[in-house]
Amino acid sequence: MSGAGTRTSSWLQRAAGLAVALAFVVVVLGAYTRLTDAGLGCPDWPGCYGYLSVPGAAANLATAASRFPDAPFEAHKAWPEMVHRYFAGSLGVLILALAGLALRGRASGGALKLPLLLVGLVVLQAAFGMWTVTLKLWPQVVTTHLLGGFATLALLWLLYLRQRALSSLATRLRPHAVIALIVVIVQIALGGWTSSNYAALACPDFPTCQGQWWPSMDAAAGFDFFQDVGPNYLGGLMEGAARIAIHMAHRIGAIVVLFVVGTLALRVWSSRGGRRLGTTVLLLLAAQIGLGIANVELALPIAVATAHNATGALLLLGVITVNYRSFRSEVPR
Repeated sequence: MSGAGTRTSSWLQRAAGLAVALAFVVVVLGAYTRLTDAGLGCPDWPGCYGYLSVPGAAANLATAASRFPDAPFEAHKAWPEMVHRYFAGSLGVLILALAGLALRGRASGGALKLPLLLVGLVVLQAAFGMWTVTLKLWPQVVTTHLLGGFATLALLWLLYLRQRALSSLATRLRPHAVIALIVVIVQIALGGWTSSNYAALACPDFPTCQGQWWPSMDAAAGFDFFQDVGPNYLGGLMEGAARIAIHMAHRIGAIVVLFVVGTLALRVWSSRGGRRLGTTVLLLLAAQIGLGIANVELALPIAVATAHNATGALLLLGVITVNYRSFRSEVPR
């Protein structure tokens, strides 16, 4: 590789690492915004009450009130929403820069498809961010937007891993690693559906729900993806039995994740060169389960709920790392 190619590769690795960190912050800020009911803190997009920043002056507030009479201004909700947008916008710019670096290094054999895929994904994420506001927190859009955020983080992490010379894991781990990745993604989707439908407290007790091991629930209503939810979904519109079904599905998913990912982590731990990674995944899994239980027992405190989202993102990255190392060649890149 030429000196210019080496420098481009070095810059790509650094930029990818920075993008991973920024994407993680965006995911956490998105969770905080959602959990504090600030998703409609600004009733328009991409600005806030017609301004590029949160309105503060008295004249601006008066103008905001006249423009959106049905959406009273609340600074404690507008600021989290706009801070999330600022970070998401910065991430978009950084991903464009990553694509530019990848194009520049193409002659040196650098991968191009993944950076370009990320550009397309971030554009789609911006659209879903707009629809989250314009469609008034429609749960299908909110959940898809959350999944898009996790997908952006995951692909950036994969891009970062590709820039590093990592040892491989035993190929016999591949089927188990793929199943674990699918299970974690499904569980993240269930978590997003639980949050967007305000079902996190549908079961206020643990390990039972409503004092029963198998409470009365309405799965058909809880997972009706075409339900009429307008005009505003803030606070949720589903009946209690439907929310219980969603919550219980997320709990069952947690048991599946505990078994599938837990056994994978133990196998990674016992394989050659996998002790540190296996330990990390086990610790993240234990923390995630503990935070999920704490969410129920402590009635969903914001700090714990946000940490639950953040740890879920880290667990996803851990499982992706297992997949990458079990599928990669022994020869360093």
